Amino acid sequence: MRTVTAALRFGVLGCAEIAWRRTLPSLVSCEDARLVVVASRDADKAARFASRFGCEAAHGYESVLERDDVDAVYLPLPTGLHREWCAKALRAGKHVLVEKPVAVDHQEALELATLAERHGVALLENRGFAHHTQHDAVRKLVADGVIGELRGFTSTMGIPPPPRHDVRHRADLGGGALLDVGYYPVSAAQLFVHQDLRVLGAHLVRDDETGVDVSGEALLVSPNGVPAHLSFGMRHAYRTHYELWGSKGRIVLERPFSAPDHWQPVVRLERQDRSEQLTLPPCAQFTALFRAFATAVRSDPAHRAAHLDPSVRAAALLTAIRDHSTSTGTGDLR
Repeated sequence: MRTVTAALRFGVLGCAEIAWRRTLPSLVSCEDARLVVVASRDADKAARFASRFGCEAAHGYESVLERDDVDAVYLPLPTGLHREWCAKALRAGKHVLVEKPVAVDHQEALELATLAERHGVALLENRGFAHHTQHDAVRKLVADGVIGELRGFTSTMGIPPPPRHDVRHRADLGGGALLDVGYYPVSAAQLFVHQDLRVLGAHLVRDDETGVDVSGEALLVSPNGVPAHLSFGMRHAYRTHYELWGSKGRIVLERPFSAPDHWQPVVRLERQDRSEQLTLPPCAQFTALFRAFATAVRSDPAHRAAHLDPSVRAAALLTAIRDHSTSTGTGDLR
């Protein structure tokens, strides 16, 4: 097992857009992390990333896993490649932070969790949104009884159609709306309703040309009967939101999954006799993510497993939604 006491030395496998826009700017500004090298199968792309973020560039991924000056790897590759490259990194003794979702299905997620435990290294998923302090504020409001007993939960995430060459249109790379944007409402339902939700019904709309799902709905229920209605898609006007509906009122939060570092969240409280808004402080959720990852790396195996458990549960629920869903083709909607 690799013991780390100073700042984690990171290698990056892949030059995805999320890495360029959000993750790597947060990594290089975090005192618990240091970026050593960025690797790509495209040498020019690796060089462009290295120039911006002040690190080395590498052509190909294998050489990064062989380096003694790399403690951990961040893996922003398409979901369909997570199993292969997470496994290689874990076997090389590297701690791994992987983009969400951790795997294409529950079985793969379990295999990777077992492999991380066997090799004594940390495996965490980039659940950046869950590290934003706005969700702590919402949980406190619920715990304080502001809306009474929780009676229902709804959440949506929709984005405009990605370009046709985007990996989200590639079934062989784990594309589709469910694993990409559906991940967020599913994870939020587990965060606020219950970790163990059952699928009552689901429907996916599949693109006739690519075969990937482009939108969907799911109705879930907790063991104590609280329903969660989730909507997601990648052919919509942009929207993210969740709402907790209780016996005495409701809490509404817009843009809960993709808040920029400067964004000041506004929680709307609706009750029978009044409505009010609570403006919360901004939070750099990706910086908080890297701090949490560093903590997991330095923790014992039980704490590492606890950090990973929500991601494995999310993979199980995403798999169940897919398995229980009916399907419509895009041609059926015209």
